[in-house]
Amino acid sequence: MSGILEAEPGDTVLLMGNEAIVRGALEARLSVATTYPGTPASEIGDTLAKVAEKAGIYFEYSTNEKVATEVAIGAAASGLRAMVSMKHVGVNVASDPLMTFAYTGTRGGFVLVTADDPSCHSSQNEQDNRFYALFGGFPLFEPASPQECYDMIKKAFDVSEELGQPVILRTTTRVAHVRGPVTVGEISIGPKKKEFVKEPARFVTVPAVARARHLVLLEQLSKAERMADESEFNTIIRIGDGGRQGIVTSSAPANYTIDAAKDMGLHVDILKLGFSNPVPSRKMLDFLRTHDKVVIVEELEPVLETQVRSLAQREGLGTKVLGKMDGYMPRAYEYDQAIVTHGLARAFSKDLNEAGKCEPPHDLPTRPPVLCAGCPHSATYYAVNKATNKKALFATDIGCYTLGVAPPYSTADLLVCMGSSVGTAGGLAKVNDLPVIAFIGDSTFFHSGIPGLVNAVHQGHKFLVMILDNRTTAMTGHQPHPGSARDPCNPGAISVSIEEVVKGCGVKWLKVVDPYDTSAMIEAVKDALTQDSVSVVIARRECALIAKRDEKGAILKKHYIDQEACKKCRTCVTKFQCPAISSIDKLQTIDEVLCAGCGVCAQVCPYKAIKEAP
Repeated sequence: MSGILEAEPGDTVLLMGNEAIVRGALEARLSVATTYPGTPASEIGDTLAKVAEKAGIYFEYSTNEKVATEVAIGAAASGLRAMVSMKHVGVNVASDPLMTFAYTGTRGGFVLVTADDPSCHSSQNEQDNRFYALFGGFPLFEPASPQECYDMIKKAFDVSEELGQPVILRTTTRVAHVRGPVTVGEISIGPKKKEFVKEPARFVTVPAVARARHLVLLEQLSKAERMADESEFNTIIRIGDGGRQGIVTSSAPANYTIDAAKDMGLHVDILKLGFSNPVPSRKMLDFLRTHDKVVIVEELEPVLETQVRSLAQREGLGTKVLGKMDGYMPRAYEYDQAIVTHGLARAFSKDLNEAGKCEPPHDLPTRPPVLCAGCPHSATYYAVNKATNKKALFATDIGCYTLGVAPPYSTADLLVCMGSSVGTAGGLAKVNDLPVIAFIGDSTFFHSGIPGLVNAVHQGHKFLVMILDNRTTAMTGHQPHPGSARDPCNPGAISVSIEEVVKGCGVKWLKVVDPYDTSAMIEAVKDALTQDSVSVVIARRECALIAKRDEKGAILKKHYIDQEACKKCRTCVTKFQCPAISSIDKLQTIDEVLCAGCGVCAQVCPYKAIKEAP
């Protein structure tokens, strides 16, 4: 994060794409920033959290992406510049206010940063959020490097204010997390306050207002198309001698395309789009008219390809357009150099022999993700399996605890999206005879689990909700949530009690249990499953990665396996999972460096062979 505030105008600093977005926004008179953490966008919020107070802007980790968007809308509608950032699936949550905000427009610059995740590195899908730009009518910027992240966020604010419309800046995992040199300018923070001027005929979207504002949106989109045609981010790069063959590309694939074309010795012109929606139709048509064959290189859906083909057909051009639709480029997963090289070789009839293959090696060992040593979720899952003998249905959710899907726990049968476990558990319980347990984390519960719990109480559903409360948003980097004891961005933040929220939803049976007490947890789960209504167990223990001491302040002691007492039953590895415990040649040992001292393994061992270290 070095250089976010300290770098002087003209300095070149090494920044991650997400960090470059922050620096650019701070130079663009940013006043308000909000987020809900989610990889690959998390570092935007984490960086802002560290510099916001010193920089003089307002920043918050909001309850969810919808709320984050609404807070930013309130500031932007008042005339201040606001930015909201989230991962791609977060835009699904934010889309309700976002789609209507496109109609009302904005007074101050408003930029939504969406970080897409091709190949699902840390997500439940790999949706292409360029469709949101098409769907809602948003100008769209797609950077391909940290420098472009910095440049485009600044331009996005200017375009937003010039058009009076919200703008989307779309990154992908590679762009968000790559590091590169960024030459910076001068930080210029916006004002902290601005009075909202009442204008119901614009901002209160009853049907009559919405109909009128839709026409305004369409008019502004026409202006945005002219801006895209003249944008410095839409450029033609000549490889070799250029010629009558061309490539259209954007975002991270543009980097692979340029390198591949050079390595292959192609003579092509590459139209690289950074301001990609609305498509710069005049520039695109000029490009099509001067090239006989054009290959579209884009990750995920054929968004550009569809529009390029449409333009060519509309104008009656004979240019041959190749891409995903005819199999030259894959439609799923993120691209790399080999994939792009292979596709271009086929499209341009180049013989690359073995160099064109894009299949990854098949003999590499896999390294599945695991719950951390001392993770309270491991103890919870062990207890649930003991209590149910695995004869239950498990609706799980988005968080570290999703890893319960793997052996030895196998405590995940249905996963859809953030907060879905409580709702889907209701459906499972209504149509199945097995006991149903919903797992949901503390941050996810506040994000979108509460409505499902209200519905379960109201509808008389019968299942167990296990709220896995590790006191933080652990999976994305330990950001605070409404139930956290600490919020570094807001020292005066009030911690919201999960128990009181659960009771307020109408739940009659509730227990709070320490997951490290496995016998108490087993009994709590058994008791909860005998109830005739929805029941809730809060498994509360701080995340092992941030916990230094237990709840009583005592130092947790390391454990070891007494080899003389050990019967080699392997219960500690077949029934319980901890990365500190290894089993090699029938010998089980505990790595004292990895051991968190939770002591759960000692409770699991049927022969009391696991003991506290002296």
